[in-house]
Amino acid sequence: MLAEKHVLVVFPHPDDEAFSSSGTIKLFTQSGVPVTYLCGTLGQMGRNFGNPMFANRETLPEVREKELIDACKVMGIDDLRMLGLHDKTLEFEDEEFLADIIEKALHELKPSLILTFYPKHGVHPDHDAMSNAVAIAVSRLPKSDRPTIYGKAILKNSVDLIGKPDVEIDIKSVAEEKLKAIKAHKSQTSGWVELMEQQLKDSSPEIEEWLYRETFWTFEV
Repeated sequence: MLAEKHVLVVFPHPDDEAFSSSGTIKLFTQSGVPVTYLCGTLGQMGRNFGNPMFANRETLPEVREKELIDACKVMGIDDLRMLGLHDKTLEFEDEEFLADIIEKALHELKPSLILTFYPKHGVHPDHDAMSNAVAIAVSRLPKSDRPTIYGKAILKNSVDLIGKPDVEIDIKSVAEEKLKAIKAHKSQTSGWVELMEQQLKDSSPEIEEWLYRETFWTFEV
């Protein structure tokens, strides 16, 4: 991993960071690199309420906020900024408005690296709305001041569309922390995590590959 002076993480929902890049984030924080996380929503329209169910539509925002805080503690993120946007509506927000929020953080923090979804390869419209806003915000900066963008592409055919990821990070040393960060979002991951842990015990190559390695695509603005 290259030395970074500040890393900005931008995702729309609690748990996006845990699944996509929590190992990479942990590697940065444990090496002393400051990390700021802009989380767009509280995922209040999520369909999962725990397994067995312990949340409901009214309590879910509060539950997911606490889960996000707990996950950030695992990852070592001290600067968590919840933007208060509404889940599943980001595609209808003015993208320039979203970009304004991110640009403000760029001027304040001057990050050298941004972790986000790869624009138009995030599966959910909220994913694409936030990552598109990142691209717009970065494009407003002079080229000499633009941070590198590592995008997480999760469409099934992303490799066919944009090629193989050009960034591969070995996170085996922090794999336990990655699992803990995912587990922190228990309203969304309980049941699924237990299945994954059993597959790890069975030495499933696919699960080990996912848990020990994080890949990104550098997005050029």
